[in-house]
Amino acid sequence: MSDNLESNDIPEVDDPVYETEHEVGEHNVEVLGMDLHNPVFFFSSLLIVLFVIGTLIFPESAKQAFDASKAWSIDNFDWLFMVGGNIFVLFCLLLIVLPLGKIRLGGSEAKADFSLMSWFAMLFAAGMGIGLMFWSVAEPVGYFTNWFGTPLNTPEGTEASAKMAMGATMFHWGLHPWAIYAVVGLSLAFFAYNCNMPLTIRSTFFPLLGERVWGWPGNVIDTVAVLATIFGLATSLGFGAQQAAGGLNFLFDIPNTIGTQIAIIFAVTIVAIFSVVRGLDGGVKILSNINMSLAFALMLFVIIAGSTTMVLNGVATTLLSYVEHIIPLSNWIGREDETFYHGWTVFYWAWWISWSPFVGMFIARISRGRTVRQFIMAVLIVPTLVTTVWMATFGGNGLEQVKQGVGELANGITDSSLALFQMLDNLPFGHITSFLAIVLVLVFFITSSDSGSLVIDSITAGGKLDVPVAQRIFWATMEGVIAAALLFGGGADALGALQAAAITVGLPFTIVLIIMCLSLYLGLSRERKAHL
Repeated sequence: MSDNLESNDIPEVDDPVYETEHEVGEHNVEVLGMDLHNPVFFFSSLLIVLFVIGTLIFPESAKQAFDASKAWSIDNFDWLFMVGGNIFVLFCLLLIVLPLGKIRLGGSEAKADFSLMSWFAMLFAAGMGIGLMFWSVAEPVGYFTNWFGTPLNTPEGTEASAKMAMGATMFHWGLHPWAIYAVVGLSLAFFAYNCNMPLTIRSTFFPLLGERVWGWPGNVIDTVAVLATIFGLATSLGFGAQQAAGGLNFLFDIPNTIGTQIAIIFAVTIVAIFSVVRGLDGGVKILSNINMSLAFALMLFVIIAGSTTMVLNGVATTLLSYVEHIIPLSNWIGREDETFYHGWTVFYWAWWISWSPFVGMFIARISRGRTVRQFIMAVLIVPTLVTTVWMATFGGNGLEQVKQGVGELANGITDSSLALFQMLDNLPFGHITSFLAIVLVLVFFITSSDSGSLVIDSITAGGKLDVPVAQRIFWATMEGVIAAALLFGGGADALGALQAAAITVGLPFTIVLIIMCLSLYLGLSRERKAHL
């Protein structure tokens, strides 16, 4: 890794387009060996502690309250989530073709800090790798069998519904979520590396707010980003532990109890702490490369062991179905498939947006030296194509087993966390590949946890890239402690409350991202004019 990413300050460029007197970590204080931004660290920590205590004392009431808040956000602002998602995709595609795409993050002489493969592996592992493990079989099979609503009210169990199931699944995992990540990541990378500003969410609003971003408005923005990140990561860690425990029970009859789940969280947190202490180059990059290699090997095996011809044809069919239905699925006016529309699409959009501060900032941190066009192509187009192959492989085989009446999937989805294992169980060496899938689930969670910890470290240190080791350990530990405490004290109700809280945070952040598009466009335009 270059020295740039190991320094405390953002790498400077000559002649930045925006002048500010603010310095990285200007309001920081040292506490117990940690370099903390005041008041973001203390205020966000207080809110997190109050939330956890309240949820542990009143888990059912907390879940009901946050479920009501989530439902209110989704039911009343479904149009905002949908409009926002469409804006982000169009904005990113526009940047590819505009002359602004030639701008290089970090200045014209900046060099990339990571190889293309390592860069892609890290952004993919942090972005949605774990979700692809969880939903690649359950989601298309669920749509096909009307487990929880069918897209555009397509009749279940028909050939048309099979194609629609794959197209709708790709809609949720294709351009829209990656565009959300790209907007945040590109904004952060540009204002940090081209404008000498701290790598925090507030910096992206400098063209609109000016020096006020270093005051209370910026503190509010960064605090919301910390809450969205920690809630999203802790939720995923808790649900991931449940999936891994379900897989161990499915394979080895190990009881799927709270104790087993907490043991998994403990193990994942220990490895995540080790990785986050080693930093990007020595931890996250190595784990991401290992993870992508294992994922590719598993996918290749399923292609060969399953129906190879079906998968190859399924890639084209899935892509065509995605293109055919992307506009009607993106529409928010007069939708009659409300169960699917609210329960899946709007929920997904709120979830992706709540994750965007974490994933966007992590992508920004590893993307110095790329042009805007390279950034958008790698973050938007390439993952969509790779996801198409992944979904056609795993989802396609799952659908084929349902059509042929093979295995437990033929009875429909009873537990979404087991769908992948049930599909693999009907292929050769099912126990071996299922065990590999469990390993992948755990390592994906580790990479999400430690990359998320690095992001929270940066925000709560005022934008510094290399924070004290004690601070890295603190946040990596907090993610595990929150997930374990909520599981132990409140079980599914407490985790549900945490997930609902993360979704609720997605509503105000949708507005933040829309404004961010305008701010980024102004910044890029000014950069281009200044260097013509």
